[in-house]
Amino acid sequence: MRVPEWLDQTRISYDTVAASYADLLRGRLAEEPFQRGILGLFAELVRGRGPVVDVGCGPGRITGFLRGLGVDVFGVDLSPGMVEQARRDHPGLRFEVGSMTALEVADGSLGGVLAWFSLIHVPDEAVPGVLAQFCRVLAPGGVVLLGFHAGEGVRHVTEGYGGHPMNVLVHRRSAARVAGWLVEAGFTVEGELVHRPDPKSEGVFLFAHR
Repeated sequence: MRVPEWLDQTRISYDTVAASYADLLRGRLAEEPFQRGILGLFAELVRGRGPVVDVGCGPGRITGFLRGLGVDVFGVDLSPGMVEQARRDHPGLRFEVGSMTALEVADGSLGGVLAWFSLIHVPDEAVPGVLAQFCRVLAPGGVVLLGFHAGEGVRHVTEGYGGHPMNVLVHRRSAARVAGWLVEAGFTVEGELVHRPDPKSEGVFLFAHR
């Protein structure tokens, strides 16, 4: 089967920036009390429900944080370079190369799914299929947390994380739009949190369960 171009470009881009990305974001959560609080709530909701997957885990910084909160968590990322960084930074945790469009996880086997700003490169037409994957792998009552950039429109990123070349699209979406996709995929949306770290930036975090 032919791999969509956006998946190829995302993988290549994050392979290119993997080492710089890991260096730049390592320790960043220590400066983000709001994000730590959101992840703490997610940990409370999923703890004891079974394994949790951090989809688009990058260098594993969120995966490692959740493990520190007692969550049975593993990471999956499209970029082999990112997975290599994650295994180096968190040698006691499990990380795999994989795509959120076709998760190699058994039906109903997970207690939680986290997509922490990893849906931002997925085009609109592919999002429903990705959310259907999340619903498939979750056990009944399992929890999903989505974090994404709020707003409208698409930005083409050609450089990032230390000046390395990239070729990815960053999608901004309204909470209502993503919540609608979650409902269509079989989820019940339970909570919405908005974070405005500065006047030009807004993040949305949606909690839902199967």
